[in-house]
Amino acid sequence: MKVALLGPIAWRTPPRAYGPWEQIVSLLAEGLVARGVDVTLFASLDSITAARLDGVVQRPYNEDSGYDGRVWEAMHVAHCYARSGEFDLVHNHLDWLPLAMSEFCRSRLVTTVHGFCSPAILPAYQRAHSAYVSISDADRGPGLSYAATIYHGIDMRQFPYCETPGEELVAFGRIHPDKGTAEAIRIARAAGRRLLICGPVHDQRYHEEEVLPHVDGSSVVYGGNVGPADRARILGTAAALLHPIGFAEPFGLSVVEAMACGTPVVAYPLGSMPEVVDPGVTGFLASSAEDAAAILDDALKLDRAQVRARAVERFSADRMVDDYLALYRRLLG
Repeated sequence: MKVALLGPIAWRTPPRAYGPWEQIVSLLAEGLVARGVDVTLFASLDSITAARLDGVVQRPYNEDSGYDGRVWEAMHVAHCYARSGEFDLVHNHLDWLPLAMSEFCRSRLVTTVHGFCSPAILPAYQRAHSAYVSISDADRGPGLSYAATIYHGIDMRQFPYCETPGEELVAFGRIHPDKGTAEAIRIARAAGRRLLICGPVHDQRYHEEEVLPHVDGSSVVYGGNVGPADRARILGTAAALLHPIGFAEPFGLSVVEAMACGTPVVAYPLGSMPEVVDPGVTGFLASSAEDAAAILDDALKLDRAQVRARAVERFSADRMVDDYLALYRRLLG
């Protein structure tokens, strides 16, 4: 089987720090190669992979201001489609743009929907010739037919189990109202615990008005955007992860990464969270900051070994790769 993985080029594959789509594409590429699949990864040319690497952009456009992302993404897709006849299947991880150009793809097209950024992009999905994979049942778009729901997986070796955590709480993800950073501060304050915030700033005004005024370096600390090694250490030594999102989260990689370390999660029940968090086993779902603070003690009493075991069972990269390989075989007959 010859598979082309059409990855994003906003960040390197795998990412140096932030880059959830690139992280999933990287794990899938390496897992497929390990299973004997002939894989060509279309990504930025500084990417690191055991697959064959191809592309048109030397560096990710979010890391080099000389690249216009709109232009280079279009060229990136066109380059992949020009070679598409060489593959049994092209697996798109680049959202709507490859779908708008799908008539130029000369092999079977599969698209993982990593989350709808806007209902306005639905026409591209509705008119394209592609099989669709959702990353949670909650994230299935209206009017689309899906071939499967395949939950993301992570490399469990990168997130080792931590039996004895520290005392602080962690909020992990981009600084944005969607991720509820300010809400996490309210929860931590109500619980009387120190909070460490990690992630890139995606809404500068929100950061300056709702987050920074509370960052005092003591009770609330901002750790910036951190890479994979620091992610594992920070998530593993946290007492709990706070995930008080303000939108319908398509999946939530940081939630699974925390659970892999044995760290329980307190989240708001929006989007995929009722699918990802097993209440009373890996964490709890709360309806408000007050509710979250009230149930935090119960979350801290959960068996961290059981949190880890459930994460391994449900969200390993091996399980994800096996699910995709089974889907490819089914679609190709």
